Amino acid sequence: MTTRTILLASPRSFCAGVERAIEVVEQLLDRRSHPVYVRKQIVHNTHVVAELESRGAVFVDELDAVPDGATVVFSAHGVSPAVRSEADRRGLDVIDATCPLVTKVHAEARRYAARGDTVILIGHAGHEEVEGTMGEALDRTVLVETVEDVARLEVEDPSRVSYLTQTTLAVDETTAILDALRNKFRGLKGPAEADICYATTNRQEALAAIAEESDLVLVVGSTNSSNSRRLVELAHKHGTPAYLIDDASGVEVDWLAGVRVIGLTAGASAPPRLVAGVIDWLREFGPVEVVEREITQETIHFTLPSTVRNS
Repeated sequence: MTTRTILLASPRSFCAGVERAIEVVEQLLDRRSHPVYVRKQIVHNTHVVAELESRGAVFVDELDAVPDGATVVFSAHGVSPAVRSEADRRGLDVIDATCPLVTKVHAEARRYAARGDTVILIGHAGHEEVEGTMGEALDRTVLVETVEDVARLEVEDPSRVSYLTQTTLAVDETTAILDALRNKFRGLKGPAEADICYATTNRQEALAAIAEESDLVLVVGSTNSSNSRRLVELAHKHGTPAYLIDDASGVEVDWLAGVRVIGLTAGASAPPRLVAGVIDWLREFGPVEVVEREITQETIHFTLPSTVRNS
């Protein structure tokens, strides 16, 4: 029987912001006897949410489902000032698990708007991170998703324009949109360092390093995970069939027909154990050789919020 090769992209799975957000909820569940509420999914992964629910976390869509005075965790994707104001008015005990890299984008939005700029946010409509960032300066922020959006864009003062990006975008598509913005607004300003986070960039570069060698790419991640979906799109751009799966149960046997090399990775909110589960499942269909391709090592670690460290 022919041995299949699994090219394992590295880095993959959890990033520092995701690890921090999950640890926030876990520590609160360990230390507090009263219910811990979480607004939205703490990170975009069904397995993570289910595991925390099994330990007692209560996930809600909006704050009106949280009793007055209760503990509520804001997810890694961040929230708008309007949500923070509502929490203050209700006397909620807020624990903020927003990724520090998203917090940086929020600060930039406030700074750019305060100096009178129109803030152009590159991102995906409806994503929680985008909603939170736009809420920092709603009357001065416009969202663009494509180069075509840029072509249609009109602003009050073209000489005072700044841009920001969602942290989980595809690098190549964002570059094209930025080029269009720079061509249209010659004085365009932006952050000193790109807003697309290191983890998103690393996972895309790691997948790009194996995609063309692969007959099939499997991306472990949930459908509402932006960075996971971008990985599938990236594999397609390299001409390789690719599928987004929550776990090994999502793999269809028919996909393996004629496949000798499988590229395997996971989005930044997918637990590493799910990748191991896919490898174990593939072994049921014959011998496999796992070859890890590491393009860089991630050493970033974010400290927990002081409200958690000191509780």
